[in-house]
Amino acid sequence: MKKNTVSIHFVKSAIHKLQKQEFDIKEILLSSGINPILLHNPETRVEVVQFSRLWLNVARNLNDEFFGQDSHGMKVGSFAFLCRTLIHCKTLKIALQTMLRFFNLLLNDYKSELVIEGQYCHIRIQEIKKLDSAHVFGHETLLILQHGIACWLVGRRIPILQAGFAYSEPDYSQEYYLMYSQELLFDQPFTLFRFDSQYLNLPLIQNEKTVQTFIQQAPANIVLKYKNHSSFSATIRKILRATASSEWPDFDYFAKHLNMTRSTLHRRLEEEGLPFQKIKDQLRCDMAMTALAQSRQSVMEISTELGFAEPSAFHRAFKKWANCTPNQYRQRHHFNAEK
Repeated sequence: MKKNTVSIHFVKSAIHKLQKQEFDIKEILLSSGINPILLHNPETRVEVVQFSRLWLNVARNLNDEFFGQDSHGMKVGSFAFLCRTLIHCKTLKIALQTMLRFFNLLLNDYKSELVIEGQYCHIRIQEIKKLDSAHVFGHETLLILQHGIACWLVGRRIPILQAGFAYSEPDYSQEYYLMYSQELLFDQPFTLFRFDSQYLNLPLIQNEKTVQTFIQQAPANIVLKYKNHSSFSATIRKILRATASSEWPDFDYFAKHLNMTRSTLHRRLEEEGLPFQKIKDQLRCDMAMTALAQSRQSVMEISTELGFAEPSAFHRAFKKWANCTPNQYRQRHHFNAEK
């Protein structure tokens, strides 16, 4: 899942139940800002805001916030009720246990459980009824929802150390590396995500005021992974984005700006899962993709603007980021530049 976009595969999965019930798919897609023609191109991506509108449109039409992936489902309003309930828990551990009980009471076909094993723990999801290809999206959606809510409750991104799936590796599994974790396992007894047990003891930082904002911004804030805009990484990213790449401040500048030592800032960024170099790489990747898709600048001009000494260095970096060359990316996303 490239930054701020979603594969067309997930759009197709989201409308699967609507198609079976003969809804006006074209109208629902258009009202979400998605051109129905894009369904025929497996490499197409849509903006997160478009997918979020689609999520809400599907929920309204089905009266189900779980895309019809369960025989009982989640009536509209379930997500908001869950979030308002969880903010009254004291620690993340208690909140997760409460959240999973909620899902288990609501859904007929899935059972979720928190398993603690010393230094590490995991939330695992078992499908009670026989799995079919349509229900894979149910597993994907539950992982996104449960991890996103957990991160929001404690105000930081909780790194997923490993994600496992109770089905064979899909042909779009490359998306999973950015959606979930760099460590993936398939054909497992359960679908799960593993993280450090230390997070379980964290106090919750959300309240009646912040939960309202979170609900209003959902599901975009879930799809994008939780972002704490007051975090150290967010502060650094904001300053870098407002500054020309050739003039980006170094690490020492930010340590001084944030009134902390180098080692303290390094530790805080590691806790947020975004080291300084990764922040810069992600931002350069975002800027490069936007320029390639939406401008007529040459690859050399984009390379220079992003602070690369040579176009060849930009090519190597971009291929590492996007798994394709700048020219290949531009060709695949050419329709964006024509808008």
